[in-house]
Amino acid sequence: MISYGFTKEVNERFEKVLEDLPAKLEKEGFGVISKIDIGQKLREKLGVEFRKYVILGACNPPLALKALSAEENIGLMLPCNVIVYEKAGKTVVGTIRPSAMMSMIGNATLSEIATIVEEKLKRVLDSL
Repeated sequence: MISYGFTKEVNERFEKVLEDLPAKLEKEGFGVISKIDIGQKLREKLGVEFRKYVILGACNPPLALKALSAEENIGLMLPCNVIVYEKAGKTVVGTIRPSAMMSMIGNATLSEIATIVEEKLKRVLDSL
């Protein structure tokens, strides 16, 4: 485990994981509000090839509202990023670890919200 996130390798095709992930996030109250295809962007901007790597911006509106109400500048750390990439023939899915991010702020309300978000994101990974 990395200190700032959680990752899980799965034996499922990249495209299938990327297709199924929004519904799994939705079960935990998240919607995908952005999708960045890093490989495509690096090809467009730098003319280089990069493995399949996508960043999804996931948002749980009720929890985002609570976080923004507790700390107006917390938008700097929203939405929650979820990554999907290929590595050594496997698909890796990773999520940010909200408790690690929020620990630097020193706001007890945000820490409580981060714990809830983290539990939800862990359940998404567990469902893969």
